[in-house]
Amino acid sequence: MKIKNIILSLACFGSCSAAMAGPVMLNARLDSATMLMGNVNTLHIEVVQDKGVRGNFPLFEKFGPEGIVTLLNDTVELRQPVKVDTVDVGSGRIQINYEVPVQVFDSGYYKLPAFVFAAGRDTARSKELLLTVTPVNVTADDPIAPYTDVSDPENQSIFDKLPDWLYYYWWLYLLAIILIVGGIYFWKRYRKEGTLMPKKPEKTPYQRAIDDLKRLKARKLWESGREKEYYTQLTEILRTYLDGRFGIQAMEMTSGEIMSHLADLGDHDIPRDKMRDVLDMADFVKFAMVRPLPDDNVALFKDAVDFVESTKPLDNSEINVSARIDNKVPEDGKQKDDSNVSTSAHAGGRYKGVGRRGRMARLDETPDRISAKRLKVGKKINRRESSSGNNSVKPDSNGNERKEVMK
Repeated sequence: MKIKNIILSLACFGSCSAAMAGPVMLNARLDSATMLMGNVNTLHIEVVQDKGVRGNFPLFEKFGPEGIVTLLNDTVELRQPVKVDTVDVGSGRIQINYEVPVQVFDSGYYKLPAFVFAAGRDTARSKELLLTVTPVNVTADDPIAPYTDVSDPENQSIFDKLPDWLYYYWWLYLLAIILIVGGIYFWKRYRKEGTLMPKKPEKTPYQRAIDDLKRLKARKLWESGREKEYYTQLTEILRTYLDGRFGIQAMEMTSGEIMSHLADLGDHDIPRDKMRDVLDMADFVKFAMVRPLPDDNVALFKDAVDFVESTKPLDNSEINVSARIDNKVPEDGKQKDDSNVSTSAHAGGRYKGVGRRGRMARLDETPDRISAKRLKVGKKINRRESSSGNNSVKPDSNGNERKEVMK
């Protein structure tokens, strides 16, 4: 009998305990339904449940390392720390109070969703909350003391310290700097060189002479009866070459002065006889109206080419220290400060010669002296004709008679 009474008593106690267990109740409210943008509001959540039952908010499990849970497309932020307080309300039930900080950084009207609390197999939902966020109306005269600065980002780099105008538009400033530097460079280059295009490398006197001789040969002047023009251009090519190669201002000198300056060079490898033959024949053609034989024209052109080829520089470092005419040049190659000396620099080296001597000789060429020179050249030709006895007159290609001089 006693055992049956005990079993009945336990069954009655269990049924009474099950009858006393109540549902989970949830209530949520805000400290204020209106808040200023950027300020902190507080969300109060009250949960009433039986003792010994484990429950939680699934939303609060989403707190990350930053301590923030966002709502409504990241416009409303629930922040940590969340304060939790438990109160015994009797009858085997307890009340858990949650205080959650709330911040909103954009003005507007918001409806906070219902908060869900799960306790065992029981689930409770709060009502939706309305929140109005007003903007901060400030002017230039309003104090900003109540507001705090924006917090620095975590794990910030050096780029976080750059101002926005530099961080987002750095490429524009870099492009402007490149344009300014490039403009200054090209402006200075234009002022210095007179052009923005790179200059072509200057030809050496040897290259210019060879090119001019090729062009002269291609014109076929003496073949068409223009011997005077042919020998004038041929001697001009050689005179220009002497000026660039040896610093002899041959354009302002007579043939005899040119040969005198070549003799003063003291270089026995220079084929002076070839230069002399060309100059002599050119004087005959220009002053005595002599028309050489075709073989003479070919041979003298070859002499001109041989002279240029025989006197071309060996390398760019060659310095012709033999070109010292009327002015002594030290052995170390340094030129004294003398206005009578002219210097010519080119790819074949640096050469020194006399500038005024030829110019003064040119100024002395009066009409009387020119006539006397022509007479002298004519007498020389007559002597050569009488001594050789082989002079003949033959018609040229145009039917005109021309006098051939046999050397």
